[in-house]
Amino acid sequence: MELFVAVISGYLVGSVSFGIILTKLLRGVDIRQYGSGNTGMTNVMRTIGKGPAMLVLLGDALKGAVSVGIGLSLGSTVYAVIAGLAAMAGHTYPLFHGFRGGRGVATGFGVILTLTPDVTLIALSIFLLTVFLSRYVSLGSILAALSVPLTMTILQKPLPILLFGVLGAGFVIYRHKANIKRLVNGTEYKVGEK
Repeated sequence: MELFVAVISGYLVGSVSFGIILTKLLRGVDIRQYGSGNTGMTNVMRTIGKGPAMLVLLGDALKGAVSVGIGLSLGSTVYAVIAGLAAMAGHTYPLFHGFRGGRGVATGFGVILTLTPDVTLIALSIFLLTVFLSRYVSLGSILAALSVPLTMTILQKPLPILLFGVLGAGFVIYRHKANIKRLVNGTEYKVGEK
């Protein structure tokens, strides 16, 4: 029963799309019709500005943290990891918004922040440094995701948390496959470009 609750609650929490809700409330637009078509912070920032993008980032990260909290309340880190992965799936394929969402980066950030803040600090540092040097948010997200399971291994995190690191990173990188192609072709958007 706990497994079912972890999966369903994580997925439903993840399915609340702050990108869609906030852009409709603030500008009356469906963010999926603009830019990359994704509902996450980067597309919101390019489309309607930094302030709303920060709210989307906060809301999306909160979904990951809340899902982990639900999983932990069920009595196990395993349930927390499962709920966190389900939240990432819900964010990416949201039930309430036609199964078209974001890439799961901020929601995954909320999960690792709650499970293992030290790993989060390292991943965030890699993300910020990469974006600062390259101006590519997608590259920062990919490199930060790659750093998570590596850092978890070095810091000898428990197996369920390491499993989240591997699966979560793989999910984020897979969701960036179009960005990877654009990075290779030199056509990826940089911060500040629309």
